[in-house]
Amino acid sequence: MFRAGRKYGHLVHDAGCGCANRDLQQRSRYLGEYSRRTFLAGIGSMAVAGMVPRAGNAQTSKRPSKILLNQIRLFDGKSDTLQNGSQVLVEEGRIIAIDAANNPPPADAIIVACNDRVLMPGMIDAHWHTIYASVPLQVLLTGDPGMIFAASTAEAERTLMRGFTTIRDLGGPVFTFKQAIDAGIIPGPRIFPSGAMITTSGGHGDLRMPFEIPPRDGQLSLSELMGSAAIVDDVGGLKRRVREQLLQGASQVKIVGGGGVSSPRSPLDMSTFSEGEIRAAADVARDWNTYVTVHAYASNTVRRAIDAGVACIEHAHLMDEETARMFADKNIWLSTQPFLSIEDAASQTGVGAERAAQIFIGTPKIYGYAKKYGIKTAWGSDLLFSPELTPRQNVMLTHLSNWYSNAEALRMATSGNASLLTLSNLRTPYSGSLGVIEKGAFADILVWDGNPLDDIKMIEEPEKNLKLVMKDGQIFKNTL
Repeated sequence: MFRAGRKYGHLVHDAGCGCANRDLQQRSRYLGEYSRRTFLAGIGSMAVAGMVPRAGNAQTSKRPSKILLNQIRLFDGKSDTLQNGSQVLVEEGRIIAIDAANNPPPADAIIVACNDRVLMPGMIDAHWHTIYASVPLQVLLTGDPGMIFAASTAEAERTLMRGFTTIRDLGGPVFTFKQAIDAGIIPGPRIFPSGAMITTSGGHGDLRMPFEIPPRDGQLSLSELMGSAAIVDDVGGLKRRVREQLLQGASQVKIVGGGGVSSPRSPLDMSTFSEGEIRAAADVARDWNTYVTVHAYASNTVRRAIDAGVACIEHAHLMDEETARMFADKNIWLSTQPFLSIEDAASQTGVGAERAAQIFIGTPKIYGYAKKYGIKTAWGSDLLFSPELTPRQNVMLTHLSNWYSNAEALRMATSGNASLLTLSNLRTPYSGSLGVIEKGAFADILVWDGNPLDDIKMIEEPEKNLKLVMKDGQIFKNTL
């Protein structure tokens, strides 16, 4: 691994780093050690995956040819009410038929009797951080990938067991982690990855230590080496970083337009990239047949991103009504989170808690604007840095009942969020319909003991009320 690290160092040098030999050797040793630790982290993640107990009926090594889910009440992800008298047939990871319950089952199908329970599509979280959701910030800052990826492996299964079969990852070194899930090495949701958050110096996501500032001879900080962040201050560097995320498999790219809650040195009112720079990033994404989404809270930051022609904006909790109208006028997606109280941001302390309090005040306003102007709105939870906080993912969804009917909230977390995912266009990692129960769609299916259209609060206890979890036609939990 040391030799591989040295080789990588020479590749960086050949690309035009311009380092002196002594600095290059030091950097090569650093990268070599980092490569060794990352390799061990991968082994550690696989080992942890092998030790994690399965809930209910364990995931099998090979999915059965056909599964018939009968005796169901169906929420298809698009309707206001349940459909009675149906059954769903699954084969090779897809829904191949939805027909009357009295039709005879195929002779070669495994029958799962749901006993009049509610069947619905797997839920989608449009703003999740697969690697960082359950890892405390102080652990992340140590840069120990073994601990980080071990914790994230365990959390990936818990996310799936809460009923989230798909997530859009909005920042983190998730590319190989996604590959491990897709290959069946570890259980977890489908991932639409963004890769590293792209920010300016001092922007949200710039978590460099004092000794890493300024960078020496172009040397990357630890967070950049891990793929957590990409720090750039010129349009050429920005375009290169966007292309690098896409090169690694990003389905969309996230750039940071302003300050954030969890970055202690980036106040919420600040703006980072200029309108021209954001436009340049969006142009690169369009060249790759996908889109850029922009992290922004304050009105001026949001307006700058909209004027730059982006397709989606994250958060926007501090925007005013004039800015909200721009979403509707220009048909921009708003991907936001219903943060209501400190319970939803318990991992934040100090200045982070103070900023979170501003978000709590802004939450009712933005949902009021979204309803008033018919803004295309996606739901996400954006929980960070706490294994105690991540179980509130379901609670964050039920918060939507403050502004929406139960059916509207569930549609937002299924077919609505799936519509946002289609912005990835040709860069989508999964070619098929998500968030719906219909012929040809992916067989991502939940069965609840109770009716969430009557009582959405019941989904806050998935360990009790969620009886079956299927993803890609494979049963990961079955306690029917």
